[in-house]
Amino acid sequence: MLSFTVSGFPQLFTLRKPSPRTNASFRIDPPQDPHAPNSSSTNTHASESQHNVSSDDFRKRKSSGRVIGVNRVESVGGVVIGRKKKSKEKVQWVCSNCGYTAGQWWGVCRSCSVSGTMKEFHEAKLGDADINVSGFSVLEDGVGSWLPQQEGELRPLRLAEVNAGLDHLHWRIPLSGPFGNELSRVLGGGLVPGSLTLVGGDPGVGKSTLLLQIAALIAEGHHNGEASPVVYVSGEESVEQIGSRADRLRIESDIYLYSSNDMEDILKKVQSLSPGALIVDSIQTVYLKGIMGSPGGIMQVKECTSALLRFAKKTNIPVLLIGHVTKSGDIAGPRVLEHIVDVVLYMEGEKYSSHRMLRAVKNRFGSTDELGVFEMSHSGLQTVSNASEMFLSEQHLDSEILAGLAVAVIMDGSRTFLIEIQALCLSGSTSSRQVNGIQVNRADMIISVLIKQAGLRLREHAVFLNVVSGLTLAETAGDLAIAAAICSSCLEIPIPNDIAFIGEIGLGGELRVVPRMEKRVYTVAKLGYRMCIVPKAAEKALGTEGLDKMKVVGCRNLKEVINTVFPNITRKS
Repeated sequence: MLSFTVSGFPQLFTLRKPSPRTNASFRIDPPQDPHAPNSSSTNTHASESQHNVSSDDFRKRKSSGRVIGVNRVESVGGVVIGRKKKSKEKVQWVCSNCGYTAGQWWGVCRSCSVSGTMKEFHEAKLGDADINVSGFSVLEDGVGSWLPQQEGELRPLRLAEVNAGLDHLHWRIPLSGPFGNELSRVLGGGLVPGSLTLVGGDPGVGKSTLLLQIAALIAEGHHNGEASPVVYVSGEESVEQIGSRADRLRIESDIYLYSSNDMEDILKKVQSLSPGALIVDSIQTVYLKGIMGSPGGIMQVKECTSALLRFAKKTNIPVLLIGHVTKSGDIAGPRVLEHIVDVVLYMEGEKYSSHRMLRAVKNRFGSTDELGVFEMSHSGLQTVSNASEMFLSEQHLDSEILAGLAVAVIMDGSRTFLIEIQALCLSGSTSSRQVNGIQVNRADMIISVLIKQAGLRLREHAVFLNVVSGLTLAETAGDLAIAAAICSSCLEIPIPNDIAFIGEIGLGGELRVVPRMEKRVYTVAKLGYRMCIVPKAAEKALGTEGLDKMKVVGCRNLKEVINTVFPNITRKS
C-alpha cells in the first residue's frame, strides 16, 4: 500500500471546503481482475455506501468542531481520515543567574530580580517509542555493572550507626607536601571521598594547572597508603597538550589522560580503571546524548553535573570539575550548578601579579573562612612562605622612612595580611579626589572627619589614595591607616616603617574596635614591628604575651593618633 499526505480532500466528494489544517491520506489499492464476476460493481456499491455514511459523519463532526481532535482512523472510499500525532516542544524561560523557570518571558527575573537574564530553550515532548535520556539513566547504563551493590533493602540509619563505622581521623584523602597542606587548609583537612568539587576562575588564572597538580598528589599516595590512578578528562585539550603541561610541571605520577566530550563515553571508559579521583576539564564542554541544547547550555550543564554527582556518591570516588566564569566573575551556567556540588572553590589572581589566592565559597565539609595563597612559577603553583607580608613593597622594607605611606592590617578569612596605603596631598591644586582600591564613599568620609575633628585643612588640597599591589580594601580595619597616610602627606612628615595601624574611624573622630584584634596584633608582632596603633578599648583586652618587643599603643581619637605618630608638630595649612 502506498500512502501520501495532502492538505485537502479530492473534488469527487460532495463535502464542504475542508480546513487547511485537516490532513488526509490516500490509499491506492492494487489493481483487480476486470473479468472477476461482479467485482467492479460490488466494490463500487460498497464504496458509495461507505462514502455516504462516512461523509455524513464527517460533516457532523466538522460542524461540531471535533474533526481535528479525532484520534481514530476512518476509511472513506480508500481515503484514511485522521490526525497524525506529532511531537510537541515545550518552551521555557530560565534565568541564567538563579535557575528560576517560567512559562513566559519576563524582563526581570521574579526570583532574583536581575534584569536581562531570562533565556529561552525548548524542551521536546517525545513519544512513547522514544527514549528520554537523563543523567541518571546514562549512569545506570554506563557504570551500573560495576557500582557497589547494596545488600538488602535500603533503610534509614541512626546517626550512631553511621559514625560507628567511620574513622573521622583517617576519613579524608590527605594531600602531602607544602602544596598539599595549603590546599588542605582550604578544603578543611583534605579531600573527602565521594565529594563533588567545582573550581572556578578567570581564563588563564591556573585552574588546569591546579587540578593537574592535585591529580599528581592523589596518584602518588592514597589515603590507604597505596598509590591509586587518577583519570584526567579534558574536553578542551588533546592528550598531547596535557602531557606537555605535565612534563613542564615535572609530573610523572600514575595519571590517565583522556580527551572526550561525551559524558556517557567518559563514564564507560572510567569504569575499568577504578580511579582514586576523576577530573573533568571542563563541565561546560561535556554533553549527554538526548538532552536538549548544546554543551554549556542550561540543561546540559545541569544533567551532566547530576550524573557526576551520583557517580561520586555511589562509587565513593571524588570528582573535581573546572567551571568557566562570566564577565561578572560568576560560574557560567545556571545557579543550580553551585547548589548541586559539595564544594565551590574560586581561584583569583591579578593580571600582572604572580600570586594566586584560592578561597572556598561553599564547603559542606569545612569552613569557608580559609584562604590558600600560592605563587605561579614556571614549574607550577608554589606555596608562599610568609603570606602576611607578601603585599609589602621591597622599597618600603629597605628604606627607613617614606612620606605618605602607612601599613594597614586586614584579614581575609582566617588569613592576616599587611598592605600599604599610599596618599598624596597637593596644596594649591584644584579640589579633586582620585581613589584606587578604596571605596569612594569611605574615603570621602575619612577626609571629612580629618577636616572637622582633626583640624587638617584639606579643602584646598587635591587628595590621591592608592592601595599597593592592586588590592581592594573592603573592611573598615584600614580606616586608621588611610587617615595616617593622608596626615603624613599633608604634614609632609613620613611615618617610620615599623609602625602598623589597626582600627575603624567613626564620624566623631573616635577609634572603634574591629573583629579579631588579637590575631591581627600577634601577626604584626611576629613580623618584627616596633609599634602598633590600636583603639583604646582594644589595648585593655590585649595582653603582653606573645608580643615580644612590640609596643601596643591605644588611642581614643584621631588627635591622639597624630600626637603619637607625629610628636611636636605644627599643622600646616
